Amino acid sequence: MGIVNVTPDSFSDGGKFNRTDKAIAHAMQLVEEGADILDIGGESTRPGATPVPLEEELKRVLPVIEGLLQAGVPLSIDTYKPEVMRAAIDAGVDMVNDVRALQEAHALEVVARSQVGVCLMHMQGLPQTMQLDPQYGDVVLEVTEFLSARLQLIEMAGISRDRILLDPGFGFGKRTAHNLTLLNHLSSLQSLGLPLLVGLSRKSVLGQVVGLNVDERLHASIAASVLSVIKGANIVRVHDVKPTVDALKVVSAVMHH
Repeated sequence: MGIVNVTPDSFSDGGKFNRTDKAIAHAMQLVEEGADILDIGGESTRPGATPVPLEEELKRVLPVIEGLLQAGVPLSIDTYKPEVMRAAIDAGVDMVNDVRALQEAHALEVVARSQVGVCLMHMQGLPQTMQLDPQYGDVVLEVTEFLSARLQLIEMAGISRDRILLDPGFGFGKRTAHNLTLLNHLSSLQSLGLPLLVGLSRKSVLGQVVGLNVDERLHASIAASVLSVIKGANIVRVHDVKPTVDALKVVSAVMHH
């Protein structure tokens, strides 16, 4: 899954692609490099990010979605706002990627009324405050229990399991130790019986480990993607598509040999 940030304040590419034409060109390049899905987001969810007004978010993402309908790969909208979900679904996206796991009022109904896929993510707290003091007794158990509870509710709302992906939410209300534990025990989330999506690309947990700034975390990000897939991830959400694709071709060749 290639990341298409249409934001001026994204933590990693800081608005490099915030103009529609640039975002579309970047996304097409990611497809050429081997992205199977494009994840389009108009609001940064990095720690401490300022929420974006609804109209502004729509203005950012809708022209990009329209410009990518012929890209030849499924499109995902990265939002927790039900109004953005509805507009993006109407515009033709294939999936909703929600950091709040459809907890916003009416988000569940919007997705249930459509045919699109949905990714449910775990987050402790909200982006504005989530990294201030995250606490867990047992991070693997608590993330699993949260996702399991959301899954039950979402199935009850009529969204079938074959439409659902799960994301443990690396970096969302988790300290370095929590993230490392979660990655090490990722395979235990397979007990929920659904495909796992992992986003570790360029995140600060990797910066903590290697002591490098956000634009110097390529090698760390590739290692994280490789480990994620070995530990059971089905989809990795990344900024650097080509190097990750190359690394995962080797992993795949070995694992399926």
